[in-house]
Amino acid sequence: MSGQLWTVGDIESDIRGLGVAAGDIVMVHASMRAIGPVEGGAAGVVKALDRAVGPHGTIIMTLGARDDFAWVNERPDLERGSLLIGSPPFDYLKTPADPDNGVLAEVFRVTPGTLVSNHPEGRFGARRKLAKHFTAEVPWNDYYGIDSPLERLIEANGKVLRMGADLETVTLIHYAEFFADVPHKRRVRRHRLISTTTGPQLTTIECLDDEHGIVDYGGDDYFADILQDYLETHHTPRGAVGSAPSELIDAGDLAQFAEEWMGSHLA
Repeated sequence: MSGQLWTVGDIESDIRGLGVAAGDIVMVHASMRAIGPVEGGAAGVVKALDRAVGPHGTIIMTLGARDDFAWVNERPDLERGSLLIGSPPFDYLKTPADPDNGVLAEVFRVTPGTLVSNHPEGRFGARRKLAKHFTAEVPWNDYYGIDSPLERLIEANGKVLRMGADLETVTLIHYAEFFADVPHKRRVRRHRLISTTTGPQLTTIECLDDEHGIVDYGGDDYFADILQDYLETHHTPRGAVGSAPSELIDAGDLAQFAEEWMGSHLA
């Protein structure tokens, strides 16, 4: 309904209507604009998620980190250290979420009770029962691969809750990139300035290219194509959360589909 102000109870009811139950482990991608006005704004959505999974459930979100000096990593390796001198170092407890992840990610990050991982590229936030499990001791390199929060999500039979988010935003698909039978996967090496107890420290991170893709692709974005094909061929609970078209997806099933899709379409 146009102009509808959704209550926290409305949002909780909609989330439960998709199939989220107490005790579930859910990774969330959402657009506040798509959901529409909510009592309490983004904080109201966080409260509704807390209520939906209950004290024995867990909520996970991709946070990333705001980085106004990301352009430095497009320059030659030998230039990057000097270009980063004087830039704000990444502080996992203070650096805002990547604005590309939406307002909900930042509100989720600063809500009391949210734990965050200490990674400047693949930073996640988590709340409730297993928050520490999903944010502690994450891999520094290949932070979306083996023993990453994404692998932990699959091992815990977690789900992906999409609430009006763009098709290309399902972070879980990065995990499938590590296992897809695709030759000559593109890798990158990034330099970041990190806040430490002894002052800013220059460090490097190596991973599959999670910005431009592991290979060149003729379409606009293979993440969007993977998800579109998955939704067209798999029975997935769908509905609306507020005004946002939404889906609840089994994480392991989507990761397997994405791995096979890439092997067929990107090889």
